[in-house]
Amino acid sequence: MAETSHDKAQNKAVQTTGHAWDGDLQEFNNPLPSWWLWSFYATVVFAAIYWVLYPAWPVGDTYTKGIATTTFQDQAGNEVTMGWNTRAEFIADMQTGDETLKQAEYLKKVEAASYEEIANDADMTAFTQSLAKVLFADNCAACHGIGGTPALIGQYPNLRDDAWLWGGEVEQIHQTIVAGRNGYMPPFAQVLSAEQIDQLANYVLGLSGHQVDTAKAAAGKALFQGDQAGCYYCHTESGEGMYSQGAANLTDAIWTVADVPGAADTKAKLAEVRSVISAGVSRQMPAWSERLSDTEIKLLTVYVHGLGGGQ
Repeated sequence: MAETSHDKAQNKAVQTTGHAWDGDLQEFNNPLPSWWLWSFYATVVFAAIYWVLYPAWPVGDTYTKGIATTTFQDQAGNEVTMGWNTRAEFIADMQTGDETLKQAEYLKKVEAASYEEIANDADMTAFTQSLAKVLFADNCAACHGIGGTPALIGQYPNLRDDAWLWGGEVEQIHQTIVAGRNGYMPPFAQVLSAEQIDQLANYVLGLSGHQVDTAKAAAGKALFQGDQAGCYYCHTESGEGMYSQGAANLTDAIWTVADVPGAADTKAKLAEVRSVISAGVSRQMPAWSERLSDTEIKLLTVYVHGLGGGQ
């Protein structure tokens, strides 16, 4: 018997589950697409494999560790294999990842180069700066501030002002980082009278162009260049300082201890200088030769040299 058009229409119609409500409200029986079903089955299989390989299910006060492992080197250089976790994977990637290997290869090039070669090669300079910026933040910024500018004058030297207490050549900066520095100026409160300290403060402040009492400054000059105060031993007769002693240049208007720039008027500026003369200076930068590798010190040397313009 031939299939009628009515039969064809029924065959093409969407099938229902047979449930009906209110006479004509029916539930369609639309099967899910095959691709969707296979995708769902694949996710189930993936989940089962993941549960076996990686940490997954909580069990009491612990969890399933999985059978996957990660191998990396610890700080002592020993090979360590442990159950997979994101931290171990990160350490391994930092040691053996493609970018890490590229970085290590370029780092060898920097290690073999002289400071002059690095300065004359834009790529090596940029590479060195990018690595040293992180080293500086981790090891130096606590004292010298982010970017080399400390929060307070007098606590630690500003590395961006191009006023180098111990010298700004790369060799001098390298030595500073390797061996550290001891910044010391003796207190004069027990050596000089209050009047003499005031005279000396007027002379020192006047060296950088500030308006001071000329009579007191003249008396202060005699103290500065005489044996009683003996300031010229370290700061020299001209007041320009000596790198070998870490003595500041008193003529350049860059103040490393007394907060003269922050003082409101001449009276306050003199008070800042008097305070330093009376109390002296005692501060120390630790040696980094035992804490940082030769390569890290080299990177930091280039970075610090660039902060203040170097010499």
